[in-house]
Amino acid sequence: MSSEGYKVADLFCGGGGFARGFAEKGFKIAIGIDSLKAAARTYKANFPDAIVLSEDIKELTGDLLLSLAGEFDVVIGSPPCEPYTAANKGRKKDPLDRLYSDPAGTLTLSFFRIIGELRPKIWVMENVPAITEGPLKEALIREARRAGYGKVLFNVLRAEDYCTPSRRTRLFLSNIPISPRTCGRRITVREAIGDLPPPNHEYPPNHEPPTVSPRKQKKIGKVQTGKALIYYEGYGGKALPNLIRLDPDDLAPTVLGSSRFIHPYEDRFLTVREQARLMGYPDHHIFLGGRDEQYNMVGESVPVTLSSAIADVVLEHLKREGER
Repeated sequence: MSSEGYKVADLFCGGGGFARGFAEKGFKIAIGIDSLKAAARTYKANFPDAIVLSEDIKELTGDLLLSLAGEFDVVIGSPPCEPYTAANKGRKKDPLDRLYSDPAGTLTLSFFRIIGELRPKIWVMENVPAITEGPLKEALIREARRAGYGKVLFNVLRAEDYCTPSRRTRLFLSNIPISPRTCGRRITVREAIGDLPPPNHEYPPNHEPPTVSPRKQKKIGKVQTGKALIYYEGYGGKALPNLIRLDPDDLAPTVLGSSRFIHPYEDRFLTVREQARLMGYPDHHIFLGGRDEQYNMVGESVPVTLSSAIADVVLEHLKREGER
């Protein structure tokens, strides 16, 4: 079977970064689910042949998804990481409460419920490594077993090892080992965005810089390379930087939904397209909705360069299984 024959369901699909990597390897993106309207619109625009549901996943069943698109070979998904990340100063103190009590955290349980009902050959769930903190790792193993998967692997991958121009360490839970071949080099900010035309050109899309007040413009002009304009409070009172001026000869820091970067040479914030380049998105992948929604979709996604490497591993595994 060619990769075109393998069907993918994408839970918590966002703007489509995880799916884009699989699509580039020839997988059929059959269905995407996200409760955010702008994300659903963006996903449909980029994967027009997919069924896209803008629904609360808690209200959906595996039987419904099977009736809409048939059986799935692969299920991927990125439940919200906010309940688990240390960047959230309001995350619950007890790790298990983050999974079983936090309304957003319980969406992780919906992922396991859906894979239990769909029974895909392979599933991959992305989140922050902190989702395994304390007793959470054993809880996740229990939930996977309850869904019918006795084998659970915790694959920690760094996006920068796979030609992503920004740092990003993420955990990928799965029922198969995921250890892609690394890129062999690092892609700098200059390489990632240096060939883009000035903002506001007709192409590529999403390449308009946000406007700022004269006062903020003056402050931006004083920020040195690698320094931040502001700091915000994370979990435990830790000060975290935002509005960092990028070093053109280095990787970018981790792109987050809430993060904005200052251009290496110009006194302005990066455009959505420039931040998307830092996450490995091709220029033809468009983002719809308000400007903040677009930035959030970019920052909350799996980098395309990393998802493509994961898709290679999944494809190899499926082909081996098909030959047996």
